[in-house]
Amino acid sequence: MAGASLLTLLDDIASILDDVAVMSKVAAKKTAGVLGDDLAVNAEQVSGVKADRELPVIWAVAKGSLLNKAILVPLALAISAFIPWLITPLLMLGGLFLCFEGAEKVLEMLSKEGHQLPRDLSGSDQHQYEQTKIKGAIRTDFILSAEIIVLTLGVVAASPFITQLSTLATIALVMTIGVYGLVAVIVKIDDAGLYLSQRPSDVSQSLGRLLLAAAPRLMKSLSLVGTIAMFLVGGGILTHGVHLIGEWISEAAAETALVPAIGQVVSALVPTLLNGLTGLLAGFGLVGLIHLGQKVRG
Repeated sequence: MAGASLLTLLDDIASILDDVAVMSKVAAKKTAGVLGDDLAVNAEQVSGVKADRELPVIWAVAKGSLLNKAILVPLALAISAFIPWLITPLLMLGGLFLCFEGAEKVLEMLSKEGHQLPRDLSGSDQHQYEQTKIKGAIRTDFILSAEIIVLTLGVVAASPFITQLSTLATIALVMTIGVYGLVAVIVKIDDAGLYLSQRPSDVSQSLGRLLLAAAPRLMKSLSLVGTIAMFLVGGGILTHGVHLIGEWISEAAAETALVPAIGQVVSALVPTLLNGLTGLLAGFGLVGLIHLGQKVRG
């Protein structure tokens, strides 16, 4: 009797694990787009940090990301169970924050301060700069993690609670390891290039010089892509949250699909462009309102 109960328990566990594996695979596909944006945004966040401090900063942000997800997973389950209508408003607030952060970064790039590299800072100034970077990255990660968790929750909404919890935990852990592992590799490309350039082999030296030349261009590109991703993700959250705007974008995409020859390509780009435009307008509009409020208060 006990043996039969044990076999039944093991069969139930195997069934749950199988469900979790299937759900995790589906959720990973749905969150792949956010993963790319998350990667670009977080790689950009460590720009300007001293080379020997890049990995410690990434590790600090990764720990903050795990803490974010440890908060978000039970919170998402609780909200989904008791007050599901609150998910969309919270996501829209997060989308507004991403748009605001993107607008602030654009203004910083355009200002004189945005063109000064802070690598020459030392002591307490460097420590304060790092802490500012870490806090900003963790705040941004919270919004992106929230979208990943909510997208995953949508996949497992009809599943038993244990499957929901296991799938959310799996996606949270895999996404965190994947994003910050890749960020660590990206920011250390220049170190790899330096190492290879000092090897005796001509092939290694050539590859090392190529990596050294590519590393700063890659970081600049990621900085730009990360800022654009904030507008795209934030704008996408806002357009999906406002049903009327979402319908209008869908209709625009459907109409452009009828254009001969290039219709399908244009139709695929229209939602992305309109989401980005929405994020751009929302971000700079919010920055303008905040600055106006500061002036009014003197």
